[in-house]
Amino acid sequence: MSDISANLAVGLLARGADDSAAVIHRDSVLTYRELRQKVEDLACDLLALGTHKGDRIGLRSDNVPFFVLGYLATLRAGLCSVPFPPGTDKRVFFELIQSAGIKHVLAQDKYKEKTANWCQAAGIHSWPESEICHPFPRTPRDTSALDRINLNPDSDLAAIMFTSGSTGRPKGVMVTHRNIEANTKDIVTYMELTREDRVLAVLPFSYCFGLSSLHTHLWAGASVVLASTFMFPEKSLDELEDKECTGFAGVPSSYQILLRRTRFAARRFPKLRWLQQAGGKLPAPILGELRAAQPAVKIFVMYGQTEATARLSYLPPELLELKEGSIGRGLPSTKLEVIQETGEPVRPGSEEIGEIVGSGPNISPGYWNDPEETAAFFRNGKLYTGDLARVDKDGFIYIVDRARDFIKCMGNRVSPQEIEEVIAGHPDVLHAAVTGVPDDLWGEAIAAFVVPRKPGLITENAIRRFCNERLPNFKVPHQVSILPGLPFNDHGKVAKCELRSLALKAKAGERGDCSSDHQREIN
Repeated sequence: MSDISANLAVGLLARGADDSAAVIHRDSVLTYRELRQKVEDLACDLLALGTHKGDRIGLRSDNVPFFVLGYLATLRAGLCSVPFPPGTDKRVFFELIQSAGIKHVLAQDKYKEKTANWCQAAGIHSWPESEICHPFPRTPRDTSALDRINLNPDSDLAAIMFTSGSTGRPKGVMVTHRNIEANTKDIVTYMELTREDRVLAVLPFSYCFGLSSLHTHLWAGASVVLASTFMFPEKSLDELEDKECTGFAGVPSSYQILLRRTRFAARRFPKLRWLQQAGGKLPAPILGELRAAQPAVKIFVMYGQTEATARLSYLPPELLELKEGSIGRGLPSTKLEVIQETGEPVRPGSEEIGEIVGSGPNISPGYWNDPEETAAFFRNGKLYTGDLARVDKDGFIYIVDRARDFIKCMGNRVSPQEIEEVIAGHPDVLHAAVTGVPDDLWGEAIAAFVVPRKPGLITENAIRRFCNERLPNFKVPHQVSILPGLPFNDHGKVAKCELRSLALKAKAGERGDCSSDHQREIN
């Protein structure tokens, strides 16, 4: 397939009524007619830079109209979008630039100065929002070049979404136009999204779950209400009510915060009809509170990975109680298997444990420029998720553990090794180990164990400050313990199971109260 309908941007903007709101941000509204025109204009301008099909274009922006415009225009021009987390630090920025071979970066004005300086140092072009979205009268573009772009949706990339790899370094998940289309259509179908829907988008679009909310609502011709932050959750609820949103998507900590720190349970939202939850398991008590808080609202519990575009499975709302703790079954276009080490599937209804393996048109071709990692997790067109699970007699899947050593904190996949390397950079540290500890608020809290070069050289607060200066907030340990030594197994590896037990005991005894201190810092 190589005609113009192969372009995802065209498909995403095809169903919205001309005068309907596509994007709402504060008091401004961008209609579908306006968005289509702006996307076409910027796509032409991107081609005028001398870009070629498949070139990678960086995008650094909060959830504001500029992100939507820059992202869709990149796709429309046959280029590959590489969204950066807005708070990306200099080290990671250069890693992403080098890894993806990026030549141009579109930057929201909020980030333009640092981005311009870093791009100049890297020898690439930075294009700020103020130059792209200037207020001058529109100059007609010749869009014929756009019509000559031939895309193969099965192989041409729409985006590279960076996520942490087993090495702790950013790993670029390649996502094709077909991947996104297939996953989006499945989600729109089971969510029953229509033009009347309106989602409050608080999850960053640099995260596959957040970007999926944009894809699905544009595909349905619906509206997206942009929220750049969840820092003031009560204000998010005001937006939910004032903008008459029909849906909200969040990770476990989003709902914990809504239930514990806002009047979510006391307020009523007449237009709200559904909630989406993914990015880690929502504890059963919290799910029960959520159902009780808004009893008329449907709750969709979902499971996915960036390597599967966004979504692999969902649990229908009517089965929440009957299948409590389940991630549901595969999407209509996705086949999910749970495979034992022998290569045989687990027996439904048994206690056998296996790895979740997914296949279908939403599965990524692999990791950008990383054949070793691709070979490890993508085999014969299937994604080996690293998540261990069992299957009940009805075919519903229940995750029991993670094979990979990631910490899922607030919907983010955090590499312990990255944090360990940062702490090890402290001149007074001898050893450091990091692990995840189950936590109702964070999903998994980050626990760090540090051995000083000499007793008394460092404190828990000093380690937190050291990390806070070098890591994004969501990667800073919530709990820090100073130990005389680390436990090692017979192979010379840190026995993290012992550290998890120690962290749980410390957490139960509120030793050092590190977690609450850190929560006050970032909220």
